[in-house]
Amino acid sequence: MTMQPIPDGLVVLTHWGLMRARGADAVKFLQGQLTNDIATLGADRARLAGFCSAKGRLQASFVVWQFAPDDLLLACHASVLPATLKRLSMFVLRAQCKLSDAGSEWRLLGAVGATARHWTADLPVWGQRAAAGGSTVRLPDVDGLPRALLAQPLAESLPSAPDFALDAWRLLEVRSAIPVIEAATVDQFVPQMLNYEVVGGVDFQKGCYPGQEVVARSQYRGTIKRRMFLFAVDEAGHAGQEVFHSADPAQPAGMVVNAALQAGAPGSSVVLVEVKLAALEGGSLHLGHAGGPTLRQLELPYPLPGEAALLA
Repeated sequence: MTMQPIPDGLVVLTHWGLMRARGADAVKFLQGQLTNDIATLGADRARLAGFCSAKGRLQASFVVWQFAPDDLLLACHASVLPATLKRLSMFVLRAQCKLSDAGSEWRLLGAVGATARHWTADLPVWGQRAAAGGSTVRLPDVDGLPRALLAQPLAESLPSAPDFALDAWRLLEVRSAIPVIEAATVDQFVPQMLNYEVVGGVDFQKGCYPGQEVVARSQYRGTIKRRMFLFAVDEAGHAGQEVFHSADPAQPAGMVVNAALQAGAPGSSVVLVEVKLAALEGGSLHLGHAGGPTLRQLELPYPLPGEAALLA
């Protein structure tokens, strides 16, 4: 039997963008805008965080870390960065905080396998530290495979490592079941619809932020009727694509959050789908329309609250 090589290498993440927040009030400002606790972030951790509308709908999702005192980096999907930067800047007012697109000065890299292990030695998941003039964040493993996010000044040469395919990295992102808001899904989801509080993207004890009342009400009144699940499908899915249930072809039952092509299976993909919980109780789910390719549910890498009851 031929052993498959263990994935290893480094890839430039062209689908990600990087925002920077600098100034004496940068932490305080972000604390009042994002779903997670930025005030207690510290210098050695990264956190997931969302930026919501007043109606509690996600406008963007971030990986946030403190690069230096009064200097924070926020990684998000490149397609939402310009609009999010513009909207966040509207709220700065007199705060001593300067927001900017750091893409002209920095690059984001993804490290996998032995390369990731080298950069994240002794770091816990979501731990971060200065490295090669930039920062390294350890991401959750996927199927036992280490991953890391590297932010590096463009003036620095690329670290020496094997090349890793971007499509393969995106597949790992989707399989991690950590959602990323893209332009096609802006203003579509309350954080809990995407399991965002389960993966550590929401702090219910922190102070107010846009949409906080809606997010808290969804949590404490038990009104969460939609969740995100992982599926495989014999078609190339894409973010924002609607999903339909076999018993209700007229109304969409959910929406694709993120999608990536399957390795070794041309024309098929793995998709994260936000879906009505009732749609999992019977029948089948289909991509694009009720007669579209069938979604085959895969196991999430983390448990959901009340999961046994949901999937019984």
